Amino acid sequence: MVLVGNPAREPMLTLPFFAAPEGLDPALQEFLDQASQRLCRWFADAEGRGPLPALSVLPAIAPEPSPRSATALLEDLQLVMDGAYRPSHPGALAHLDPPPLTASIAADLICAGLNNNLLAEELAPSLSHLERQLCQWLAQRLGLPSGAGGVPASGGSLSNLMALVVARQRAGLSAEPGAVVLASDEAHVSLDKAVRVMGLRPDGLRRIAVDGDGAMRLDALETALEQLQAEGRPCLAVVATAGTTVRGAIDPLPQLADLCRRRGVWLHVDGAIGAVYALSPDTSAPLEGLDRADSITVNPQKLLGITKTSSLLLVADRRMLVEAFATGLPYMEPAWGDAHGGEQGLQGSRPAEILKLWLGLRQLGETGIRSLLQGALQRRQHLEDRLDPERIQVSSGPLHLLVCRPRIGAPDQVDAWSATTRTRLLEQGFMLSRPFHGGCHPLKAVLGNPHTQSHHLDQLAAMLNRSVLENG
Repeated sequence: MVLVGNPAREPMLTLPFFAAPEGLDPALQEFLDQASQRLCRWFADAEGRGPLPALSVLPAIAPEPSPRSATALLEDLQLVMDGAYRPSHPGALAHLDPPPLTASIAADLICAGLNNNLLAEELAPSLSHLERQLCQWLAQRLGLPSGAGGVPASGGSLSNLMALVVARQRAGLSAEPGAVVLASDEAHVSLDKAVRVMGLRPDGLRRIAVDGDGAMRLDALETALEQLQAEGRPCLAVVATAGTTVRGAIDPLPQLADLCRRRGVWLHVDGAIGAVYALSPDTSAPLEGLDRADSITVNPQKLLGITKTSSLLLVADRRMLVEAFATGLPYMEPAWGDAHGGEQGLQGSRPAEILKLWLGLRQLGETGIRSLLQGALQRRQHLEDRLDPERIQVSSGPLHLLVCRPRIGAPDQVDAWSATTRTRLLEQGFMLSRPFHGGCHPLKAVLGNPHTQSHHLDQLAAMLNRSVLENG
């Protein structure tokens, strides 16, 4: 249902700088009501306007000499909204950015209003408890043992970095710049950043070859481990990927767990894309072995629609977080629970982002979670089934991503095809991306948008099939 009303109606009470603590503030209530109406209209207009805005707009940046009125502030917001990307559009299929879950939007607003700080318990008493309990529940739901837990982070890159810091601390390698992280050729680029930040040598991340499905080759990993041993270089961790960024491939988790256990190496699973599928027994089969990881990155923002950011680092033994990051926080009162939030990760002051994950999961319930996960897989299969297999080569793992390209054509010809086709698709309201993969730039579709219906996918497939025919 679309809310109606004139967002610029007058008169409007003067907006205070801060909400009054002694009683209801009608000016703030009116301002938030009008801002909410504008947001609801922005959602309602998405399908008619396309995923990308028609124009790139840049509002005035610097503050004016005098305070700006509430009406003017709303117009400032409207300008930014008009120039924003619209993930709610049914054709928004380029990236891992689904529409926001409605309860998560409300929780984000409440989180900002509460302005609690998860640095320490006395700054966020109930929310600190909620964060600990929900992280423990998620860890156990993914199969980790009873002593498991975790900490939220502002994105999967930070979760992966923290995991490697914990692994290094656990292995006693904090003073060893020659330690090495092993990950597949298709693992996320955040690992490159992590080894730089950690002060490891330029070859501190070594890439392992993948098979035809994009999964890490066990024989290549064994060879790399033997090579490290011959060089006298310790392996800090093996990073398995549960859902690669381009085609959603999953590394062989059970076999990797066996190997890492046998060699005494930390196994971190970057499940930023795929780990959420383990929340439902109906979709968890490709994630077999996830429960044997020492740590897991999971990003509910990428498929469940939790508003950004929503990432968590989960560890099999939550005490390891404190071992790696605790400083004592001498300026705070002692923690009432396991440890202050600021002693369980790299971030100190941070908002209560757990609130939007908690409320979002409460809104979905078990049936809603299952529906979102199954729906994404069904959309990917629906599209793949309708692409011409004789003319289009499709690469996809077991998740909701796929890349496609003409079966015939040199890399430069594929690049030209994908660039031209992407432009034509955008004209019809479909936004796909052009990642670099396999020596060229194919087209990539991410089928996590619940607004994308079968008829949209039929139209998209027809356009892709036709584009290959026209390309010769």
